[in-house]
Amino acid sequence: MKLKGVLPFARTLLQEVVQPGDTVVDATAGNGHDTLFLATLVGDTGMVISCDIQADAIQATAERLSQANMVERVELHQIGHEQLRHVSAFKSTAIKAAVFNLGYLPKGDKRITTKGDTTIEAIKQIYCQLTNEGRIVLVIYHGHPEGKVEKDAVLDFTRSFPQEEAHVAMYQFVNQRNNPPFVVVIEKRK
Repeated sequence: MKLKGVLPFARTLLQEVVQPGDTVVDATAGNGHDTLFLATLVGDTGMVISCDIQADAIQATAERLSQANMVERVELHQIGHEQLRHVSAFKSTAIKAAVFNLGYLPKGDKRITTKGDTTIEAIKQIYCQLTNEGRIVLVIYHGHPEGKVEKDAVLDFTRSFPQEEAHVAMYQFVNQRNNPPFVVVIEKRK
């Protein structure tokens, strides 16, 4: 297959805009893969603000960063992403990009999931801090009951952005079985 899968495509969307020295957000730290990826993009002078509500996710992310010697580039917060407005580094700087992997922690407790209302609140907060042409990348996993509810809420919300303020696009495979994840990207215009 020559087409990029959703995760490589999401990373391409981030690589296109993130430069060394930028501040970015991983709104769902999970097992730390995106946090580490973002830490490599922002370089020694940038910062990643990474959060997750679950202690296991924060610990896994901290371990991954430590193994890669990238701890100093990242602020880890055990909070829900809707609480970003309380993080001083978030409040005091422009955000170049953010990534969300919606759903539940891989190999974690599937009863703990992201929710539409908190995800939408986090998107609003990040969008307010986003630089012109900055991006919010959402990888939406909807193959579970709460995921379907969250998907509908997030899609309704992202479709409501006025085109004068943001470009909103979707990347998905339409002929795959079992509710494959897809990407929604919001790029700020002004």
